[in-house]
Amino acid sequence: MSTLAVALTGNPNTGKSTIFNELTGARQKIGNWPGVTVDKKVGYTRYKDRAISVVDLPGTYSVNARSPEEKIVMDFLLNNKLDLVVDVVDSSNIERNLFLTVQLLEQGIPLLIDLNMQDDAKRRGIRIDTKKFEQALGMPVVETVGRSKKSTRRLLDVFTSTVMAQYEPSDLVKEHIRKVEAIRANGRSEAEQQEELAEARYALIDKVMDYAVDIGNVGPSRSEKIDHYLANGVLALPIFLLILYGVFQITFTWIGQPIADFLDDAINTDFLDFMTGFLTEAGVADWLVSLVCDGIIAGVGAVLTFVPLIFVLFFCLSFLDGTGYMARIAFIMDPIMRRCGLTGKGIMPLMMGFGCGVPAIMGARALDSEKDRMVSILITPFLTCGAKLPIMALFAAMFFPDNAANIVFAMYILGVVMAIIVAKGLGATMFKDKGSTFLLELPPYRMPDMKSVLLETWDKGKGYLVKAGTIIFAASVLLWVMSNYNFSGPCEIEDSILATLGDWMSKLFTLQGFDTWEAGAAILSGIMAKETVVATIGILYGAGDVSTEAEDAADTASTMMQTGMATAFTSLSAFAFMVFSQLYTPCVTALGTIKKEAGGWKWVGFSAVYQFAIAWVVSLLVYQVGRLLGF
Repeated sequence: MSTLAVALTGNPNTGKSTIFNELTGARQKIGNWPGVTVDKKVGYTRYKDRAISVVDLPGTYSVNARSPEEKIVMDFLLNNKLDLVVDVVDSSNIERNLFLTVQLLEQGIPLLIDLNMQDDAKRRGIRIDTKKFEQALGMPVVETVGRSKKSTRRLLDVFTSTVMAQYEPSDLVKEHIRKVEAIRANGRSEAEQQEELAEARYALIDKVMDYAVDIGNVGPSRSEKIDHYLANGVLALPIFLLILYGVFQITFTWIGQPIADFLDDAINTDFLDFMTGFLTEAGVADWLVSLVCDGIIAGVGAVLTFVPLIFVLFFCLSFLDGTGYMARIAFIMDPIMRRCGLTGKGIMPLMMGFGCGVPAIMGARALDSEKDRMVSILITPFLTCGAKLPIMALFAAMFFPDNAANIVFAMYILGVVMAIIVAKGLGATMFKDKGSTFLLELPPYRMPDMKSVLLETWDKGKGYLVKAGTIIFAASVLLWVMSNYNFSGPCEIEDSILATLGDWMSKLFTLQGFDTWEAGAAILSGIMAKETVVATIGILYGAGDVSTEAEDAADTASTMMQTGMATAFTSLSAFAFMVFSQLYTPCVTALGTIKKEAGGWKWVGFSAVYQFAIAWVVSLLVYQVGRLLGF
């Protein structure tokens, strides 16, 4: 028996991706703004011995093929042989959602209409007579609550039945299609035709609503009541900053850091002692013991220590995304973003940049104008991605143990502020253009689906683990070799290849206070991958060894400082180093993505050079002004 081909389509924020997750178990990001799903996503499942492939198409409001999302949907629906197309409709916003439904019916596409979010609709007093709804459109209708397995089983029952063969468009729909064909053949201008088509579609929607839907006495929704405070013009920005600050307290003080301290002790004390003793007793050569313990464990272990912080932060951001609050941030930030020539929608790729710069740069595809897209691509790397987080966390714990969360929070704010300032400069010089319109639907507030939140957290965090096992592992081996050898053979670390390269680089930072070859080597390695900054520090300053005497992050930091860090950094120069690390040249993976998305090597070179220059200047100001103020 052949595989059943099913496609899910619908407006953004209808719960379509949640249904996709429930049906297939696939790991699919659930977004709350149009354009999050750039390409179709495919998952597979089996039900009643029938293999089913499910395609999750991008959320779209129409199928006029004007935006990338609309084009993807129409191309796929018209050019692929499908057994079933499921139109996922938000029952609490049914009138608006039916506009897409009518357009799909005009194309002759047989639909299974999924009236999702029934719980929200009933809470608002909206009642839908599904039998009348089926009669009005001539298509089968299923009611669902996206996170309910019972609901998804109802969908699967329809998928595996022959119910679709029994349906054809109703007389009402057939009459509408004849009217649409007449409008398209009347010879009027495109604009006039579109206006007449919209009137015809809404006329059909009104008839369906009158026949099958009872709106009742719908007062302000729960989301509207919450938005009275959270999206308030006066309180919105302070509340947003307070929520963001709370996320950092959870990550760096209450939950993430205690787990990180435990992992640090397990890796850099227990496991390191075990491996050192085991390899020594086994008679392994000293150079190999050093490679494994001082190179691989010190390098990879220094990075793995921050895994709990990464996962806790991603969990918090995914949870906020699932509540619907992240979409509000676009509206909250719109006045600020407009001052730098972007719209509030431009904040979305920046927020994605807190996870990783690569998908954030790719996320700029969803922006409406070429100017907005290019500016977003070039400013996104200023954000504190997951790879920069270990640098900030390590230095904050080492030099500012009593205010670590506040210092890291300040770095995140610095990244956002610098991105906004640079966007203003780019918009006024290199990318002059008319302002863009800003249309964005606010999804209702709801309790996030924890399964989706956990899957999204894992999807974001696993990339960090994969890097630790591949790029960081390889980098740690390379760094160990470079720190123990020169072109004449084995040598002291001060005479090594790494020391020579680091010394060349350090000459640039005499005025910033961190002009040691170790700091230069760490900065140089960070261009390969920002995580290797911490790996390099772990190798060069013996982070793996010194933490054997430490009971928590602050103790580890203190011990590390006593073994060399104190001579390399002061609190002020450490802060300047954090600022530079926050702002300088993106990693090679991000640079490669910039080439792909911006369309040329010139933008790679521009991004690498201008960010390095900005980081150099800002870190210089921080250090020199700090000295003048007596820090």
